[in-house]
Amino acid sequence: MSFLDYDFMQRALIAAVLTGLAAPAVGTYLVQRRLALMGDGLGHVALTGVAVGLLTGWAPVWTSVAVAVLGALAIDAVRAKGRASADVALAMLFYGGIAGGVLITGLAGSTAATLNTYLFGSITTVSSDDLWVVAVLAVVVIALGVGLAPQLFAVCQDEEFARVSGLPVRLYSMLIAVMAAVTVTVAMRTVGLLLVSALMVVPVATAQQLTRSFRTTFALAMALGVVPSLGGVVFSYYVDVAPGASIVVASLCGFVLAWPLGSLLRRRRNARSVNGEDPRVTGAHVPTEQHPHQHDDECGHPKVEHGDHSDYLHDGHLHAAHGRHYDEH
Repeated sequence: MSFLDYDFMQRALIAAVLTGLAAPAVGTYLVQRRLALMGDGLGHVALTGVAVGLLTGWAPVWTSVAVAVLGALAIDAVRAKGRASADVALAMLFYGGIAGGVLITGLAGSTAATLNTYLFGSITTVSSDDLWVVAVLAVVVIALGVGLAPQLFAVCQDEEFARVSGLPVRLYSMLIAVMAAVTVTVAMRTVGLLLVSALMVVPVATAQQLTRSFRTTFALAMALGVVPSLGGVVFSYYVDVAPGASIVVASLCGFVLAWPLGSLLRRRRNARSVNGEDPRVTGAHVPTEQHPHQHDDECGHPKVEHGDHSDYLHDGHLHAAHGRHYDEH
């Protein structure tokens, strides 16, 4: 009898696909903003939401969504202030989240085994109702991540110039935080709250070893999230180990395999570009594959005359318009 003949495995595989797509989709933006550990912190906060659900009898998925969203907005507000004590405030929020979760779980009379299903995942116990909730939330996150990719990328790449371009930076920043919170709750039944950050970050880090542009990194990361998710569930079925841990280990194995290949690809690219010399010094033609906005006299970037054209100083690089792309000088 094949594992596909079991209803719980069918639900587990569908949940794995949805999680494998949603987590890297949001993780790409978090990595771009250097907030790779935000998912880990939100996992701690969401634990309090799970405990509230156990105490009140409401569905833990929805209570954890509410608490995680509030935590994400608090984290984004602290980050936006940019004060030196921001990391201390975030640390207290994370510690308070996991401590509150354990405390309220005890008051609810639930056992440690119940809490472990959310901390480390229990994908094979996903019910039909759980699957519908996971599916709706995951589809919303993926649709926003794909549909608003140009705007979100611009905000993640350069907040100042996104603001100059007229984008509501604060709104998009809060949207990314809320998407991360929702993704944490989507993934808590598959990889668990303590491992969810790995599925948001590792596929993105693996894709970055092999790609250069944001668009290809985004697409490849989603594919690399699905493969280990499915493989981890099937592996756990045959070996009888925790699915969450299997998914994360499989994802890490992908990074280990991609790392030397990425190093080889980067050496080949460098060898092809002006014999390894810095193109900013030599002025050689090196096309950039991605750029968040169009340079002109009003864009605010310093303008540098370069032979018969003008370059614009951008994030340590000199960009020159060339047809439908930019050359990096």
